[in-house]
Amino acid sequence: MRPFGDRVSAVPARRRTESAEPSAPTGIAALSLPYQIAAALALAVVAVTACVHLGMVFLHVAPSNTVTKQHGQAIDDWIYPEFEQNWKLFAPNPLQQNISVQVRALVRTGNGSSRETGWYDLSALDGQAIAGNLLPSHTQQNELRRAWDFYVATHDNQDRPAGLRGDLSERYLRRIAVLRLDRELAGGEGAVVERVQFRSRTTNVPPPKWSEEQVSDKPVVRELPWWSVPEGDREDGLTEASAR
Repeated sequence: MRPFGDRVSAVPARRRTESAEPSAPTGIAALSLPYQIAAALALAVVAVTACVHLGMVFLHVAPSNTVTKQHGQAIDDWIYPEFEQNWKLFAPNPLQQNISVQVRALVRTGNGSSRETGWYDLSALDGQAIAGNLLPSHTQQNELRRAWDFYVATHDNQDRPAGLRGDLSERYLRRIAVLRLDRELAGGEGAVVERVQFRSRTTNVPPPKWSEEQVSDKPVVRELPWWSVPEGDREDGLTEASAR
C-alpha cells in the first residue's frame, strides 16, 4: 500500500505539467500580424465614424450655437436625407392626419398628339412598395412626404411661393412627378410629360373610442395649378438623387 504522503505529492506534479502547456490564442490574437493590423485599422475606422456620426446628430438637434453657425452646411450634408431626425411622433400633439399626394399629367404621345392622364396616387404606390418590405428605402418612406411638407411650408393658401425656397420646393415636386410618371409609363411608351398637376387629399385620423375629441371625417382636397415641365426636368439622366 502506497503511503499517504506519496499520493499528496503527486497532485502538484500533475498541475505543474498542465499549467506548462500554453493556451491557444483567440480573437484578433489568433490572426497573423498583417491581419491583426488590418483588423485594428478597421475597428479604428468604425469607432471614428461612429463618434463623428453621433457628434453630427447631436449638433443637428442641438440649439443654434457657434459650431452650427459656422459648419451648418456640412452638418446638413451629413444628416440629410438618410439620418434626418423627426420628432413629431413624440410631440405633445402628434400628426393626426392621413395625407395622400396625387399627380396627373398632360403628355405628348409618340404620334405627336396630346392627352391628359388620370390621377396617380403616389402615396398609395409608396405604401404598396413599403408593405411587407423588411428594409424599405428612405425614398419610399420619406421623399414624397418631405417634398410635400416642404411645399406647404413655403406657400400660402393661394399657392403663392414665399421667396426662393418656394420656387425650389416647386421644382423639387415637379421633378419627383416626372420621375414617378415616367416609371409608371404615364401616357404609354415614349410619351413625354409636358405639364403636371398635384393635388392632396387630407383626412383626419379618427380619435380613440375613449376620447371625447370630435373631428371631421370629410376629406379636404387641395389642388395645385398646372406646372409646365422644362426640358431639363425630363432629361434621360434625371434620377432620384439628382431630383434632390
